[in-house]
Amino acid sequence: MSVDGHSGGAGELGERREQVAAPLCGEAEFAGLVGELVLDTAPRLFAVVQEYGERVDARVAAWGLEFEDHAEIMEVDGGTRMRASSPAPAVRAFSRPPHVSVRLVRLEPSGAAVPD
Repeated sequence: MSVDGHSGGAGELGERREQVAAPLCGEAEFAGLVGELVLDTAPRLFAVVQEYGERVDARVAAWGLEFEDHAEIMEVDGGTRMRASSPAPAVRAFSRPPHVSVRLVRLEPSGAAVPD
């Protein structure tokens, strides 16, 4: 999505830029629109947390970004990188029954951590 409401890749933006004769608005208003665009399209950050036993210990095993149509997950030690339709496959991939369970913890833009 772009500031003027069009969707498309960087190539399309370059093509439209060639056709634009005048700015859409003033610099301050445009900066505000760009800020809204970034917030509206930002992926959600989440952690894949492995829990040992029943609240004995825990560690962040991986970090992920959830986009509108897929999720990218990267193991903390660099061993595994996944692309999936959602964060759910990460739960299965990092679970080690019976002693290691997994939960997703999302980080909100405010910085708050919200368990799924």
